[in-house]
Amino acid sequence: MGASILVAAISTAFGAVLLTATGYIAAIVAADPFIGGGDTVAIVLAILTVLLVGVAVYVAAVVTANTFATVVAGRTRRIALLRLIGASARSQREEIGRQGLVVGVIGATLGLLGGIVLAAAGMAVAEAVLGIADVEYAVVQPVLVVPAVVVALTTWMAAWAGSRRVLTVTPLQALGGSVEVSASDAARRPARNVAAIALFVTGAALLAAGIAFGLVSPFGVAVAFVGGLLSFTGLALGAALVMPPVLRLVGRAFGRSATARLAAENAMRHPERSSRMAIGVVIGVTLVTMFAVALETVKSVITASSGGEIAPQLETLLDTFAGIMMGLVAVSALIAAVGLVNLLTLGVVQRRRELGLLRALGVSTAQVRGMVLLEAAHITITAVVTGLVLGTAYGWAGAQSLLGSVPMPPAWTSPTLVLPAVPWLPVAIIVVATAVLTLVAAVVPTRLATRVAPVEALAE
Repeated sequence: MGASILVAAISTAFGAVLLTATGYIAAIVAADPFIGGGDTVAIVLAILTVLLVGVAVYVAAVVTANTFATVVAGRTRRIALLRLIGASARSQREEIGRQGLVVGVIGATLGLLGGIVLAAAGMAVAEAVLGIADVEYAVVQPVLVVPAVVVALTTWMAAWAGSRRVLTVTPLQALGGSVEVSASDAARRPARNVAAIALFVTGAALLAAGIAFGLVSPFGVAVAFVGGLLSFTGLALGAALVMPPVLRLVGRAFGRSATARLAAENAMRHPERSSRMAIGVVIGVTLVTMFAVALETVKSVITASSGGEIAPQLETLLDTFAGIMMGLVAVSALIAAVGLVNLLTLGVVQRRRELGLLRALGVSTAQVRGMVLLEAAHITITAVVTGLVLGTAYGWAGAQSLLGSVPMPPAWTSPTLVLPAVPWLPVAIIVVATAVLTLVAAVVPTRLATRVAPVEALAE
């Protein structure tokens, strides 16, 4: 549960730092004799804080729910044994829910303390660098408790949601081990699949409506935002249907060696587990790419409207804003990366018998290590490709719905079609970060996999 505590701590610290930063900036603006009250700036900063913290908590909830779902799959035999001696499924689920609440409280408390320390250090650096001396702002504020409470409750609810499979465990499964949903079972989930399709179709329709409304008013971006949120939630809910085809395509690129085929088949054999590993990274990459494409597209439109050359001050302002936004959104990507490392490690731990059987059949330590590394690469490459495509689409939709009614050269007429601008530097950073993430994510699992003794593993 250490990874879930870390996820909760990162989310809470992020919220505490953002709240402190926005409050401090609002205090600076209020103390400025030329700006005065600065109510508008404070409102904008507050809205931005709520949105960014909301995104981080959303990603953390997905990661936590997926972690507990994987934990439940690994405890199938233990849960079934307890069912066999009289324990109810509800009592088992309540136990996991209590664990989620404890994890959330511990992580939120640590994150709150760490966030306060980081915020105090940041304020000290800002005062020294910017020469701010006449602004009084207390670091410890009652409002900082809000993200801690939200994260703790969200972690508890995510653990409860992730433990829903406890209700389906039967006493007969005490004879088996870790049980994941197979490809055929994942496809036969009418309620969940219908809900995912309904959310995606509704969101796609609203996204298209927002783009169309954006041709006459910039407020089309509000409709497109709701559509993007619903459609992506549908994709996340139906990940076990969406991700396997992409996993299959990526798996073919690894060749036909025994190690590569084993890695690809492991991902396809249990699509729900693979989808849980991938969807967090998909969310992180989508968010970063979406903001990068949207901001680069807005910048290109401004450049075109100003005759092909943007004012240096405005370009610096846009680049600075883009850098800050990318850094803030990257926190969500970090949370997703922690989730991937944790789920990959849990997957190896739960497959000790399988790995022991492979070793007993003559698979070498190097081949086992290569298989686990290829599994990590399989998941991360699939997630990055999917995230880049979705992020580019959502980023363009946001820019189009916002700027579609703006007159554009050479005719200076509206409505206009805004072409997506892809910033290649952030894309290159994402690709490099993916390579690093693959190596980092595979370190602990490969060490665990290669330490499996065939006799001990088969005896479990």
